[in-house]
Amino acid sequence: MNAEKKVVSTWFILNKGKLTKLEEFDLAAHTNLKKFAEYEAAKVRAYKEEPPHIRLMREHELVDYEPESDRGNMRFYPNGRLVKSLLERFVTEKVVQYGAVEVETPIMYNYDHPALKAYLHRFPARHYTLESDEKEYFLRFSADFGQFLLVKDAQISYRNLPFRFYELTRYSFRKEQSGELVGLKRLRSFTMPDMHTLCPGLEEAKQEFVHQFRLCSETLKEIGIREDSYEMVLRLTKQFYDENTEFVLSFSKIYPRPVLVEMWNFRYAYFDPKFEFNFIDEAGKASSLSTVQIDHENAERYGITYTDASGSEKYPIILHTSPSGAIERVIYALLESAHIQETTGDIPGLPVWLSPAQVRLIPVAGRHVPRSLEVSAALRENGIRSDVDDTDNTVGRRVRRAEEEWVPYVILVGDRELHEDVFNVRIRYDKVQLTMSMGELIKRINAELGGKPRAALSLSERLSKRPKFFK
Repeated sequence: MNAEKKVVSTWFILNKGKLTKLEEFDLAAHTNLKKFAEYEAAKVRAYKEEPPHIRLMREHELVDYEPESDRGNMRFYPNGRLVKSLLERFVTEKVVQYGAVEVETPIMYNYDHPALKAYLHRFPARHYTLESDEKEYFLRFSADFGQFLLVKDAQISYRNLPFRFYELTRYSFRKEQSGELVGLKRLRSFTMPDMHTLCPGLEEAKQEFVHQFRLCSETLKEIGIREDSYEMVLRLTKQFYDENTEFVLSFSKIYPRPVLVEMWNFRYAYFDPKFEFNFIDEAGKASSLSTVQIDHENAERYGITYTDASGSEKYPIILHTSPSGAIERVIYALLESAHIQETTGDIPGLPVWLSPAQVRLIPVAGRHVPRSLEVSAALRENGIRSDVDDTDNTVGRRVRRAEEEWVPYVILVGDRELHEDVFNVRIRYDKVQLTMSMGELIKRINAELGGKPRAALSLSERLSKRPKFFK
C-alpha cells in the first residue's frame, strides 16, 4: 500500500485518436464524464444521503442488509435471488462461449504461503483472517489465489495459448472501510465473475485485451445497462504509453466517446494497463463494472509457466478480466438506472429477462381465476414467468400493483377471455395496449428474451399465497 500512496497520477482525455490534458479538454457536452473526472479527483467514496437503489431493492423485495452479519453482507429474498442467479448464469455462459474453461477453488488459503503472503502485503487492509487446526488462513478477496495455484500445476504448451480459465466466486471477501459500505454498491462479500487468460507475450496480450474489451461492452449491453450510463477509464504507466502509444490511441477507433486516462509515474501494482467501465449514479459517484488488466508479475510469483516451441519454460503474461464486474454491483447499476428513468419521465424497471414476473394476469372476478391460471400455465410451459393476482383488491388496485412491481406485460381476464384466445395486453415499456392471441404474445416475449437464461417463478404463482418479506 505504501507504493500506491507514492504513485503520482496525471489525467488526460483520449478522444478521436488524440491525448489531451484533462484541464484543457472541454467537458461541457459530456456530463457523466465530467462527474466521473470530478469523482476521481475528489476520491470521496462516502454518500451524504442514502442512494436511491436501497429504497428500490427494499420496495421490490429483492435485497436487504443482514443486521446479524458483518457489515456489507446482504440477504437476498426470493425475487432478488432470482435476478442474481439469472445474471450469474448469463455472465458465466457468455464467458464459456468466449472460450474459457470453468473451475472452482476454495475461499480460504494458508496465510504463510510465500506467494500469497507477498500478495497480501500489497493489500494489507483488505482481508479477513481465521484460524483452523492451529494455522492461520485468510478469506480470498479475489479468485486470483486459487486460480493461480491451480494453473501452476498444469502442463501448458504454447499450442494451448491463449488459455482462459474462469470462476464465478460466490463469495469473495474484502474488509472495506465501514464508511464506504452502501447498499449493493460496495460490499464485504460479493459475487465476482473472474476470468484469467494466459498469453505468450505482450503483443498477444494486447490483442486479447482488445477482444476482451469488446466482450465487456457486449456483456453490459446484453444485460441491459445503457452505454450512456457508464464511462471508460484507461489506467497505465507513462512507460507503457511511451512504448505502446499506437495501441493506446487505437481505443478511439473501437470506443466512440471520450475516455478518461490516468497515467502513473510508475507501476505500483501488478497490472499495466487496465481499463474499467464505471457506472455513474445520480449522486455523481462512480462504480467499476467491467475491467481487463494486463498482469506482468504474477506468473513468475506463482511459478506459472508454459512450454514454448523450443521446449523451454516461459512465464506467460496474464490478463485479469471481469466482463460485468460484481453481480451485486450490476444490480445496483440497474436499480440506480431505474431511478434515473423515473426522475426523467421514462418508465423505470428491470429488463424483461430479469423481471421476476414477466406477465401478470388479473382476473376481473373470482370466476375468472381458473381461466387466468390456465393462461398462466400456457405461458410458463413456453419459458415465460407469469403469475396471477387473485387477491381481494379492486381491479384498479391490482393493475396499479403490477405497475408498481414493474411487471412488463399485464392481461385482464374477464368474460370475453373465458371463451376466446384473444387478450388485451398492456405492454408497459411501450406504453400501449394491444389485442393479441396467446401465440402472438408468446412469440413476442420469446423474441425479446432471445437466448437469455430462463428460470421459473421464485414465489407462488398466485399472489394470494405469497408472504410479505417487509413488515
